[in-house]
Amino acid sequence: MTERIALDLPDGRVLDVQVSGPADGALLIWHHGTPGCSYQGLEKQRALHSRGVRYASYSRAGAAGSTRNPGRSVADVAADMAAVADHLGAETFLTGGQSGGGPHALATGADLPDRMLAVLAVCAVKPYAGQPDFLDGMGADNIEEFGLALQGEEELLPFLQKERAGILEADAEGVIRTLDNLLPDVDRATLTSELGEDIIRNLQGGVEELYGWMDDDLAFTRDWGFALDDITVPTYLWQGSEDLMVPFHHGEWLAEHIPGVVAHLEPGEGHLSIQVRMFERMVDEVLAHVPR
Repeated sequence: MTERIALDLPDGRVLDVQVSGPADGALLIWHHGTPGCSYQGLEKQRALHSRGVRYASYSRAGAAGSTRNPGRSVADVAADMAAVADHLGAETFLTGGQSGGGPHALATGADLPDRMLAVLAVCAVKPYAGQPDFLDGMGADNIEEFGLALQGEEELLPFLQKERAGILEADAEGVIRTLDNLLPDVDRATLTSELGEDIIRNLQGGVEELYGWMDDDLAFTRDWGFALDDITVPTYLWQGSEDLMVPFHHGEWLAEHIPGVVAHLEPGEGHLSIQVRMFERMVDEVLAHVPR
């Protein structure tokens, strides 16, 4: 059973949170991709619940039921995650995130070192600032989207509105057909009807309101608000060589710049396949840091 919470934050905003799994289990807070929301996919639920993990997810500020936080940086998410953990009575917790959620997981680890047991970043984008190759290997839509983000929200918002219409009209089969043209063979082989349903429900929730998506894009193109050198907690990084959404060089760069990171740079894996095939290994790796 999944509980949905409208969490009142100290600054007056509301955060959309979902929680499932045993109330006495170790807490893992998950950061969704961009765009995305608090929707909990069945595959993650099964893997986490079977290990006794309490699974919390949320919609980032400006998305699906979460109040916008204009001008937010990536680092600003840490205070929201502390509020989630406080509400759930967890002094310490694990955190993880995929794709656009990866930097937010890293920020949580950097800014809450006394509460963080371990961090998991899967197919995470690297900082845009100072990285001239950030867009190398990405699709044309990504290049256009980030180019508009650099110009500001007035230029970016019409593009997102246009993309939003297609997402809201799609069904699970439609999103599979769309993604099929964007993914390597290893990712296409991973796509099932259940995974397609999880993807479209997360995307559609993430574009109910556009500010979460837009503010993510804007935050990625600016200073993240924390330094990777600030990360002192156990951190695990996973990236596939065939990923066409977040190119492999992003993972390689992060592996070189996160202190003490355990990096799994997996040959032959894509953006979806690495999350489907290896998620249980990822979870077991961070669970090793939960006190017994």
